[in-house]
Amino acid sequence: MALSQETLSETRHHLEAELDELTKELSEYGATPGGGSIEVSLDEGFADAAQATSERAKVLSFVEGLQQRLTDVRAALDRLNRGDYGRCDRCGGEIGPERLEAVPTARLCIRCAQKR
Repeated sequence: MALSQETLSETRHHLEAELDELTKELSEYGATPGGGSIEVSLDEGFADAAQATSERAKVLSFVEGLQQRLTDVRAALDRLNRGDYGRCDRCGGEIGPERLEAVPTARLCIRCAQKR
């Protein structure tokens, strides 16, 4: 069952809003939305170097997660633009509407995702 134009339009709107939010959040952390190096500066009041290193690692991990999410959202928008949104990258079958509603950036149908 193919997705309706209304559903595709709503999905596009949701993904574009998420793209804007992720871009804004990455900028707040001093990261560029395209990836690359990340500058993390912590308050100079950190007296304990180990704690500062730990905090820096947490921030970097969080930013990497944001960048991955941004990549996934961009890829979903590209699939929408190409007209193959909702098709499994592995088997070419349809990704169920329930899965796409839960995970709009899904690239695999539930069967292929379970095999992986």
